Amino acid sequence: MTNAELPAATGGPVRVAVVLFPGSNCDHDALHAAERVLEADARLVRHDSTDLGDPDLVLLPGGFSYGDYLRAGAMARFAPVMESVAEFAASGGPVLGICNGFQILCEAGLLPGALVRNADLRFVCRDVHIRVESARTRFTQGLAEGQVLKMPIAHGEGNYVIAPRGLEALKAYEQVVFRYVDAEGRRSPGANPNGATDDIAGVCNVPGNVVGMMPHPERCAEEILGNTDGALLLRSTVQTLLSTFA
Repeated sequence: MTNAELPAATGGPVRVAVVLFPGSNCDHDALHAAERVLEADARLVRHDSTDLGDPDLVLLPGGFSYGDYLRAGAMARFAPVMESVAEFAASGGPVLGICNGFQILCEAGLLPGALVRNADLRFVCRDVHIRVESARTRFTQGLAEGQVLKMPIAHGEGNYVIAPRGLEALKAYEQVVFRYVDAEGRRSPGANPNGATDDIAGVCNVPGNVVGMMPHPERCAEEILGNTDGALLLRSTVQTLLSTFA
């Protein structure tokens, strides 16, 4: 697919770049959510491009970038577009990595820790509940700490791991953004679908402008999907962006 064949922008108040890697399969889901739910000016940006198009927000979608060869996100980390993503993040630009996007951000060193095979070594695809642990990020300022959201997951390598010292740092700098919980918001072994350390479902960098999460907010952002909790997160992001424009 050439740049000329990519879908045209739709003309909203916020500009969103959705990065397209070989093997991405949630890129159009993310693009649709940006265009239809957020009414954003959204466009796909190819993996081999270094021009993000001056976005306000960058989304790294889910899927199996480069077939997940070596391990999830390991090859995508070296794609030319990631140099621009890293520069955008370093300048304070908001970057959200969803599922495989989370894996890529960890492999690129933009987020701490790593994602490895699920504890039971099986692919898991179901709804989970996550609790908002930090409302200080560019993505969660419109949410409440302790708020419980229901979102779908679909991954085989969603087991978040980090060394004990790294976990201490995550807690000290309030970098744990989401944890797996039950429907009542309680942490329990049955609520953690993949064995992730400390029930972690999403983390951020120290400044809070880069967030990675395993659940898929773009897959639960419209009533036709039977759940709109994902829209709460996505709209929180846009509200934060628009407040900076004012």
